[in-house]
Amino acid sequence: MSAITVRNLPPELARVIRQKAKKEKASLNRTVISLLEKATGLVKPRAEEVHTDLDRFFGCISKEEADELDQAIREQRQIEPEMWK
Repeated sequence: MSAITVRNLPPELARVIRQKAKKEKASLNRTVISLLEKATGLVKPRAEEVHTDLDRFFGCISKEEADELDQAIREQRQIEPEMWK
């Protein structure tokens, strides 16, 4: 591996890099390499993970069944004042 020296690093940039290294529990060297790899396109940032655990439940009931379910839920959410005396 070759070494590269970076001169005149702005203090704010150095601070942010140190914070990132500390947050990720990585060395400054590893953090700078990671940032350079991402910035140059050598490594693509990870896409946000999309969970599909409940996908099989969507679209399983008809519109009429969904309306019945909504009505049942509305009825359960009604407050009965005589029960709160």
